[in-house]
Amino acid sequence: MDIAAVAIKKRLVTLVLTGAMLVAGLLTYNGMSRLEDPEFTIKEALVVTPYAGASALEVEQEVSDRLEKAVQQLGQLERVRSKSERGLSTLTVTVKDNYDRESLPQVWDELRRKIDDVQRDLPPGAGPSIVLDDYGDVYSVFLVVTGDGYSYAELKDYVDGLRRELLLVQDVGKITTFGERREAIFVEFNSDRLSQLGLAPAAIVEELRQKGVATDAGRARVGSAFITLAPSGGLSSVGDFEALLIHGGDGRQFHLRDLASVRRGYVEPSAAEIRFDGRTGIGLGISTVSGGNVVTMGEALQARMAELEGQRPVGMEFGIVSLQSEAVTTAISGFVESLLEAVAIVVAVLLLFMGLRSGLLIGFVLLLTIAGSFLFLEPMGVALERISLGALIIALGMLVDNAIVVVDGVLIRMQKGESAEQAASTVVKQSAWPLLGATLIAILAFAAIGTSNDATGEFCRSLFQVVMVSLLLSWVTAVTVTPLLCVMFLKAPTADQVNADPYGGGFYRRYKDLLRACIRRRYLSTASVAGLFAVSLWGFTWVEQSFFPSSTRPQFMVDYWLPQGTHIDATRAEAERVEHLLLEQDGVTHVTTTLGEGALRFLLTYQPEQPNPAYAQFLVSVDDYRVIADLMAKVEVELATRFPDALAYASPFELGTGVSGKIQARLSGPDPDELRRLGDQVQQIFRRDPDAKAVRTDWRQRVKLVRATLAEEQANVNGITRAMVAAAIREGFQGVTAGVHREADLLLPIIVRVDEASRNDIDGLANLQIWSPVAQRMIPLQQVVRSFETTFEDELIHRRDRKRTLTVYADPREGNANELFSRLRPQAEALPLPPGYSLEWGGEYEDAGKAQAGLAATIPVFIALMVLITIMMFNTLRQPLVIWLCVPLALIGVTAGLLLTGQPFGFMALLGFLSLIGMLIKNAIVLIEQIDLECDEGKELLSAIIDAGASRLRPVAMAALTTALGMIPLVFDAFFVSMAITIIGGLLFATVLTMVVLPVLYALIYRAP
Repeated sequence: MDIAAVAIKKRLVTLVLTGAMLVAGLLTYNGMSRLEDPEFTIKEALVVTPYAGASALEVEQEVSDRLEKAVQQLGQLERVRSKSERGLSTLTVTVKDNYDRESLPQVWDELRRKIDDVQRDLPPGAGPSIVLDDYGDVYSVFLVVTGDGYSYAELKDYVDGLRRELLLVQDVGKITTFGERREAIFVEFNSDRLSQLGLAPAAIVEELRQKGVATDAGRARVGSAFITLAPSGGLSSVGDFEALLIHGGDGRQFHLRDLASVRRGYVEPSAAEIRFDGRTGIGLGISTVSGGNVVTMGEALQARMAELEGQRPVGMEFGIVSLQSEAVTTAISGFVESLLEAVAIVVAVLLLFMGLRSGLLIGFVLLLTIAGSFLFLEPMGVALERISLGALIIALGMLVDNAIVVVDGVLIRMQKGESAEQAASTVVKQSAWPLLGATLIAILAFAAIGTSNDATGEFCRSLFQVVMVSLLLSWVTAVTVTPLLCVMFLKAPTADQVNADPYGGGFYRRYKDLLRACIRRRYLSTASVAGLFAVSLWGFTWVEQSFFPSSTRPQFMVDYWLPQGTHIDATRAEAERVEHLLLEQDGVTHVTTTLGEGALRFLLTYQPEQPNPAYAQFLVSVDDYRVIADLMAKVEVELATRFPDALAYASPFELGTGVSGKIQARLSGPDPDELRRLGDQVQQIFRRDPDAKAVRTDWRQRVKLVRATLAEEQANVNGITRAMVAAAIREGFQGVTAGVHREADLLLPIIVRVDEASRNDIDGLANLQIWSPVAQRMIPLQQVVRSFETTFEDELIHRRDRKRTLTVYADPREGNANELFSRLRPQAEALPLPPGYSLEWGGEYEDAGKAQAGLAATIPVFIALMVLITIMMFNTLRQPLVIWLCVPLALIGVTAGLLLTGQPFGFMALLGFLSLIGMLIKNAIVLIEQIDLECDEGKELLSAIIDAGASRLRPVAMAALTTALGMIPLVFDAFFVSMAITIIGGLLFATVLTMVVLPVLYALIYRAP
């Protein structure tokens, strides 16, 4: 079928469809979803199970182990990790990569059924287990509401009202608060007073529990009405609590005010707390509804908050931790500018080397192809974000390849005396299917990342989708719109240009002479290239290796760990001092502090730290991301000097799927003591390296435990049990919960404990009062407790796939982690491990290996398809052999480019090399196809090779030059720079490969005379 002839004949239809595609594409672009970074699915859920009073060891053996066995029955399971701590079991369930966001809800439902089934096997007092499958939710807007001079209740009341209003805003999915404090009713009794009156604390607890229970007196029929009956006696205020009557053992009754003080207050913040620039507040996380637009939601939120501004009390302020809509707008604007710059560079090159008319024609086809691509990308769910827009820049040079071949062919044939219509039709007939095959090969070079199911593959998937759609569309426009525009706009050659040798210029003559000389000395030429390849292999060993680069986000994190077991009040006190230090630093604009755990997941790549009272995190915002590296180093030195008892380290935000703790040594085995011994040895190795920082373990330090040894005989005589001793000790410190107080939509716990004068005095533990049912009075605890022994216990026990696993973490002080890892790994692996113990490496090494393994699993398939297509195109083996012999030689240019610029060879550079293969093969196919055409015209093989090289010199060089120069904007992007350098360096040398080395190899294999 003569595609070009049809497009030219149906000129009006072609032009109308072209205009419609251009306009519709631009309109689609304006409506596409926008993100800062592409989404990937966090395939993890948490299973949280309380077990009050149990030690970490008891939680591990009695709860975590049973739950792990149930979870391991999931066929979708990748791995299960558990953290057992005093009173709580937390399982992290990770499913296999081949389950996406559509299939995950079904997986989580099955997980819930497994967890529900095992609840009956848990020990008394354990559970119920809660499955949190929203662990991966991202809150694209994260604010902190603060209010100087306002009580916490007033602050919370405003936040609750604001939350109700904002839930109605367009594209808002969910709103979660962070750092809320729980209110409670505190009843604090005096032990001596109760003893004098012969009252047991349990009597108070039981009376309060009964008052907090909802009662149902039913209904009665009165005539035709059905009337509800309800008794009075409920508690509605602190005054009602104080007037509550408590029954004594001798029949007397006492008002609670005579026995205890009653007040309303806040539960000790063992959970998270958040501060902004030194002021305590309430965090507000707002997520986008599935399929919503982050930018649209952000703009709608800001508009609604402006409408509600009049309701904001004076003094209440919003501290912005993360506003992704602004970040997305800035990032998208930056990438669009880069894209426009790249388009301008490509068009300028075309104008310079192809002439005004040809350059403008190809430039228009390029814009048409980009606009038309949006029509197909939007229904595929591709958003405008870092990867998809970067992919358009990467594809720019390849998008003009097909059009350049067609336009150049038409120009040459018009110079030979053919009409524009005849030239266009002939060129498309000759080139359409070779160009389609070459385009498919270029697409297949990106297919490995597009079909990888791991997080890295999902993160980079839009790269393949954009390249696939845009390249296929570029072929369609090259064989339809381009020949029509050539007929309409290309100027007919002058009389003296007709039948003139288009390759008779000095430049072409010198190229032909060079090519003849290289072919004449083909063995020397081949040996020279082989030598360069050997040198490049050696030079590649000096190229740094990495995974993903750090983000350019103007914000970094400072993780701050006090010794395990530190009280949250002590953590808060030190955090306030750290805040002052950070806010004094030049370039720091704001500091957000979270106490007790990490913040809400406000970025997809941010991994919140799980709850721990000894932990604080500081999110430090700066005015320019370029100061972060120096500022982090300075902050770490000052923190180490001023706070020697703490472990403090700074880290930037990561692009892609990076992790904190880039170097992770996982030690597995049965004995906690042996694991700690091995962990100490690994930590010593890590600390000896001057480039290692933040060396720590996830088991943390052992903590103190005061064990009360019960005197069984004395306890039995006084009618006291182990549970009663535990309740008395708890009443003397934290307090026991005696039901709830209902107030509107609030359920406030009622906490009973001894008064402040007797509380929190560990030295007076022996004198703590306990009620004796036999003696009917309070007696000192020491009468029923033989001794109080201070010992140490593991407060945290981690397991991985049901094996106890202690992980040692470290991060590099600067640069990427690979060089540090290469030094630490052999030293750690040299440690002798007892039988039953193992060492595995996690962190960036594991993530990079997993990502590369995902590619390695599919690359051979797509390479085989690429080889198959080349064989099918030429119906011979020798011509594909010539093409594929050139592919590895591209490493020469890649190595030179990376070494000269100092860029590492990471995951993105690997993708750049794969795309380079596609570009190289595409150009090689076009050249060999031209050699066959020259031979078909009756030329000798040597003349055909040289003439084909000359005829394809301009299209191949132009394609390489436009691609390489179009990459320049990406050189200044932290995420794409290594990929850009790989493609630029490789492509510039690949042009030499295509135009010189490939003809030499062709002549060598085909024995040209």
